[in-house]
Amino acid sequence: MRHGRGHAASVFRNPEFRALWVAELVSVAGDQLARVAFSVLVYGRTGSAAWAAAVYALTFLPALLGGVLLGWVADRLPRRRVMVVADAARALLVLPLAWPGLPFALLCPLLVLVVVLASPHSAAQGALLPDVLSHGDELERGFAVRQITNQTAQIVGFAVGGVLVTLIGPEIAILINAGTFLLSALVVRLGLRRRPAPPRGSGLDATAGFRTFTADIREGAAAVFTHPGLRTLAAAVWLVGCYVAPEALAVPFADELGADPAAVGLLMAADPAGSVIGAVIVSRWVPDAWRERVIIPAAALAGLPLVASLFAPNVAVVVVLWGLTGALCTISLVPAQAVFVRTTPGAMRGRATGLAASGLIAAQGLAILVCGGLAQVWSAGVAVAGCGAGGLAGALALRATRGGREVSAAHRVDGDANCATP
Repeated sequence: MRHGRGHAASVFRNPEFRALWVAELVSVAGDQLARVAFSVLVYGRTGSAAWAAAVYALTFLPALLGGVLLGWVADRLPRRRVMVVADAARALLVLPLAWPGLPFALLCPLLVLVVVLASPHSAAQGALLPDVLSHGDELERGFAVRQITNQTAQIVGFAVGGVLVTLIGPEIAILINAGTFLLSALVVRLGLRRRPAPPRGSGLDATAGFRTFTADIREGAAAVFTHPGLRTLAAAVWLVGCYVAPEALAVPFADELGADPAAVGLLMAADPAGSVIGAVIVSRWVPDAWRERVIIPAAALAGLPLVASLFAPNVAVVVVLWGLTGALCTISLVPAQAVFVRTTPGAMRGRATGLAASGLIAAQGLAILVCGGLAQVWSAGVAVAGCGAGGLAGALALRATRGGREVSAAHRVDGDANCATP
């Protein structure tokens, strides 16, 4: 049992965490602005909602490719260097996207590369967190703070992103996004101390000599999918995709309820606002002994409010229900992420974390596409309820697995030994 619980904000006493937090905040703000800018830019040039949606999906889906192919970089090179180089490379790739005459044949591949390069950055960041936050329950509090920050940035982005892009234009907004990557690289370079690359020859296959590119990929996947606990935790994290997809249907859902356009912002902000509340709850009021045990039950319960929203009489009720989903989802997500990175062996952490993090982003993009298709065939209300039912069914299925039983029993391994094999 771990002790020493405190307020989530106490992690800011750690200067390295402050650097990671500032760098992430800057990047999230820039990415949020860029998503709005790309939507405006593409729709303005084509007049096609389908093209706008497809380009928006490109800001999510390629992350899975990056997590699978490039997560190994965070286990072979110093992780600070990986983050700095990834940020600098993304800044260079974003710059040409601001050119008004850039053909779509170039825009889409460049955007895919930007998203793919986010994966080694996320893998290195996730792998570093247990080293930076190594005392007591600092890791859980760190994840809670990051969740609060990211969701708050989304709320602010929904509120001011469109207005800002209208004032400065999508091209300038995209240039600002490139600048945020450079600022993030500078903060990481100056704020994190130098650490060597993880030792080679450790991890799942300690007897291996030279590791090929494909061997690294296989080991990263094996670290997650052959370990019942890690496999279950990763799947629980990916269920979040079912619960954020309704944000993409805020416009048609509000229209079905007969609400005015102002309701759209409230609906889109409901889940992030609930997520902030959930992060505060799990970091301050959920006892240590229960944090692991609530992962799957909270993930299952998060689907019920979305199902209930099909029968909601007005926008106010839907906002409350979607906010409740956001809170329950985060109560599951924060401990799942913390236990995942703590349980993964240090030498495998970059690949495993990269796969899990990119899988989450890809799950969000895929769920948005599926949810949009369901809404096209039936209605937005039915699509949202379907997302909730899918998440609920997925969580119940996880509970029945060997890994689900282990997680529900709150079994925790704090060291690297005994973590690499089922």
